[in-house]
Amino acid sequence: MMKRTKLMLTIAGGAIGLALANPAAAMFQRDPAYEQARANGQVGERMDGFLGVVGNQPQAIVDLVSDINIRRRANYTERARSQNATIDAYALTQGCLLIARTQPGEKYQAPDGSWKTRTSAPPERDSRCPPM
Repeated sequence: MMKRTKLMLTIAGGAIGLALANPAAAMFQRDPAYEQARANGQVGERMDGFLGVVGNQPQAIVDLVSDINIRRRANYTERARSQNATIDAYALTQGCLLIARTQPGEKYQAPDGSWKTRTSAPPERDSRCPPM
């Protein structure tokens, strides 16, 4: 258990470093269509580190989410490999970080799998998430 916690903290540190050192990696998510879909509650952060479609949405939203997730998977694969971690462990840690960064009004996936709307309170987090 200690080894897993240490790995999760290492991954979290690397993820934060990536965001600070490589803002271009997250640039694709600043697309106006993504920002609008996020603000409208059409998409949300999933616990597994990927973006999710909330409810029934137009094909354009589904395609947007698919494109972002393809890019995330490629990024996670590279980062997990460089940190000697599994993609799933790295992606879970990213999900923890991304959910923690949601703003009030944005959607995120709760540990029970349901979609929640972020309030001013901290979001519900998976018990496997590293401490913040």
